[in-house]
Amino acid sequence: MKRPPHMQTSDKAVILSPAGKIDASVVQGAAAVLEGWGLQTVIGDHAVSEHGRYSGSVNERLNDLQEAFDDPEVKVILCSRGGYGVVHLLNDLDFSGIRAHPKWVIGYSDITALHAALQLNGIASIHGPMAKHFSDEGAEDRSVQYTKSIVSGHAVEYHTPVTGKNELNRNGEAAGRLFGGNLSVFCSILGTKYARVPRDGILFIEDIGEAPYKTDRMIHQLKLAGVFERISALIVGQFTDYEEDEQMYDNLQQSIFNVVRDDAFPVCFNFPVGHVKQNYPLIMGTTASLTVADTYISFTQK
Repeated sequence: MKRPPHMQTSDKAVILSPAGKIDASVVQGAAAVLEGWGLQTVIGDHAVSEHGRYSGSVNERLNDLQEAFDDPEVKVILCSRGGYGVVHLLNDLDFSGIRAHPKWVIGYSDITALHAALQLNGIASIHGPMAKHFSDEGAEDRSVQYTKSIVSGHAVEYHTPVTGKNELNRNGEAAGRLFGGNLSVFCSILGTKYARVPRDGILFIEDIGEAPYKTDRMIHQLKLAGVFERISALIVGQFTDYEEDEQMYDNLQQSIFNVVRDDAFPVCFNFPVGHVKQNYPLIMGTTASLTVADTYISFTQK
């Protein structure tokens, strides 16, 4: 897995919108943060355009992303937002430019599909906050600072306390290639060449606005596809903007645990990743080490 080079002062960064449309002021706010890092920041031609729910037509979004991939001077690509639309681009993207000149691609949610495609092509990327988070929270935000730390070449080291809400955790240690992301997006590409499940990999999942029965269906989809037979650990991030369904057998987290109850690998819930302020960046496709203990969760990537 190729890891992009460390960010240097005056490196070129591009903000683009491969999926949904976004307000121009949000993109400008994110650009200001990147410029504060010392980066020369360019906004993609169609980053703040509008074509229905998308930031542009398929060709416009594809051209913006392809141009950034192919430009050897670009070192950082910040996806402005998720939404929906990355799947339109995958089969037509040429990854030869970014393989020759790796660069950090940052984003989450619908960008999960792009992360998977980058992993297929042997390139590490960052599942992390996007333009609205950068713009709203600013340069001093913890998740933004962690993102800067990763692109600057530092290791990932998170140590979070276990609270009473984490009684479903299953203690243990694991190491393996990190994969996954947004649950619904990952399930939508399962069975394609883009959704590789690494042997002894560490799977992490998060989602927003999905009814508990839909989440339960997707977790069973992973089980029926044999995903849980291949992994060494499961990280359950934040599931937000949903209401518990009293007609289900159990609440959402218990439903997830029920599906992996008989497996032996460590499991942790409420990890700080997802559609929340504490959306800690993770390096997709590279080896991670996870420890789930009674009082803490440790996650590292060197």
